[in-house]
Amino acid sequence: EDHEDQMEDGEMDLEVKGVNGSNCLSRNESDGGLSASSSGVSTALASVLIFTIVVDILGNVLVILSVYRNKKLRNAGNIFVVSLSVADLVVALYPYPLVLTAIFHNDWTMGDLHCQASGFIMGLSVIGSIFNITAIAINRYCYICHSLHYDRLYSLRNTCCYLGLTWLLTALATVPNFFVGSLQYDPRIYSCTFAQTVSSYYTISVVIIHFLIPLLVVSYCYMRIWVLVIQVKHRVKPEQRTKLKPSDVRNFLTMFMVFVLFAVCWAPLNLIGLAVAINPVKVAPNIPEWLFVTSYFMAYFNSCLNAIIYGLLNQNFRKEYKTILLALCVPRFTTKIFHCK
Repeated sequence: EDHEDQMEDGEMDLEVKGVNGSNCLSRNESDGGLSASSSGVSTALASVLIFTIVVDILGNVLVILSVYRNKKLRNAGNIFVVSLSVADLVVALYPYPLVLTAIFHNDWTMGDLHCQASGFIMGLSVIGSIFNITAIAINRYCYICHSLHYDRLYSLRNTCCYLGLTWLLTALATVPNFFVGSLQYDPRIYSCTFAQTVSSYYTISVVIIHFLIPLLVVSYCYMRIWVLVIQVKHRVKPEQRTKLKPSDVRNFLTMFMVFVLFAVCWAPLNLIGLAVAINPVKVAPNIPEWLFVTSYFMAYFNSCLNAIIYGLLNQNFRKEYKTILLALCVPRFTTKIFHCK
């Protein structure tokens, strides 16, 4: 009955209730773009999600096994790479399958507990991803630009402390969702996720603290590295040449691509959230549904990309991928998967 009452309120169902925008964006059926209830769109979204889940699980398991197996890959920087893979992996194991189930049933049928839990884990994953990407950028910056102090800064003990701090901050950043009540089911994306208009001030804070500030930190680190690489290449600082090996530059470029893809995949959703939070009354009704849905599934898709980037740009990862996949295809090589080099 409540659903019927909402539909009778008018064609426009994309609304913001209250002064602080206390209701999540709803479905706008009159939008000429995407209708999330159509079978064609549901099939497309399910296909994207199935591909994402399969590649996410396979790719990130390969990353973790590669670092475990290969001594060249077992270093302080790659501890954060493994941590990033774990952040990407957890969404493919729990929240994404629930979203897929909701697509097949055209509704959320798993109950409120799974709704809240999956929304929390999604938040944990995305914030964990950006914080780990930030930690990787700081690590690369220290390794390349402050190489004399790197071993002291990134001793095993210190690195474990940094990793623990990264996930502690991630947990602290995710917990407020429960108190604000921002984890809600959105039928347009078949997901229990962060509702952008529950609180305008909270949404603005989330975008700034969880997205914009980390992006600025990462951009600063990589800009400084780029400057140093250019200086070394053009012999502006010839004394630095012995400290900057080609493998260091390749590793930097790999992680830079990971950052760029994350920013590209998550920027649309964050910018939409920021725009809606700043002026919910004017902006919310004008967000096309196709844009909102596309921005969400772009963000979901990002979780499967990092492992592909490592394989394409890093020779050590690529070699380990081949060895592990060969072992899976040829039974007699299976024991080699867990053999450390």
